[in-house]
Amino acid sequence: MAEPTDVAAKPPLPGGLYLVATPIGNAADLTLRALATLAEVDAIACEDTRVTAKLLAIHGITRSLVPYHEHNETRMAPRLIERIAFGERIALVSDAGTPLVSDPGYRLVTQAIAAGVRVVPIPGASAVLTALAVSGLPTHRFLFEGFLPMRSVARRRILERLKSIPATLVFFEAPHRLAVALADLAEVLGPRPAVIARELTKLFEEVTRGTLADLAAQQQAAEPPKGEVTIVVGPPLAELEPLSEAEVDDLILAALDEQAPSQAAATVATATGLPRQRIYARTLTIAGRRA
Repeated sequence: MAEPTDVAAKPPLPGGLYLVATPIGNAADLTLRALATLAEVDAIACEDTRVTAKLLAIHGITRSLVPYHEHNETRMAPRLIERIAFGERIALVSDAGTPLVSDPGYRLVTQAIAAGVRVVPIPGASAVLTALAVSGLPTHRFLFEGFLPMRSVARRRILERLKSIPATLVFFEAPHRLAVALADLAEVLGPRPAVIARELTKLFEEVTRGTLADLAAQQQAAEPPKGEVTIVVGPPLAELEPLSEAEVDDLILAALDEQAPSQAAATVATATGLPRQRIYARTLTIAGRRA
């Protein structure tokens, strides 16, 4: 009689470079595949060993950590490729989100490809996609620009190049520069609907919607926010597909579930770019029917 086999057994992880996405805030957002990969690799290359060690400790994983960041990647990339060429399994993680997205790693991946070693994506959290999905703005075509330049002149020069692109725009921004960045966005891009997504997936997650001008004015009057900030800006208004009356009514109904009629009308008008007076009149009609 044949001995039973262990159906749960799996082959060992092959040698290669594993690009592992880590949570952007909530530690529970690490995928099962990412957990299994991090638990099995020979070493983990990471931006800040303290940040990665904390994440691993939460999930009960102990692994060798290798610092890999913008200041040492020229020196470290060849060393890691050499280790992989000898059969080791190396994971690359950033402090939060998907590696290479506004984070180090491009040099390492291109050298790995050139060396003919295995490169494996382990997908997961991304602040870009999370903010885009929750924004309520068009998602079928978008451009991620990363961080805008710190100086206003350079920032405006970049925005002038971007303003005619028929796509939703996504930016990262430092909290202390948010107000001035929004002011330049409003000045160059005009009255587009936009979203500020802050502390995504964390306890104090906040998503603020409005026109660029409205958001800029709000930030000018407020203290700089805390935490990571992602800005999502709708495409040029001419590119927005017109909504049917039924679609507008659905947006109004959803807003009325949480807001008073005047605020619901303002929210829908901002999100759609439709005239406020028209939306307000329709909102009053719908609210009257529900009364």
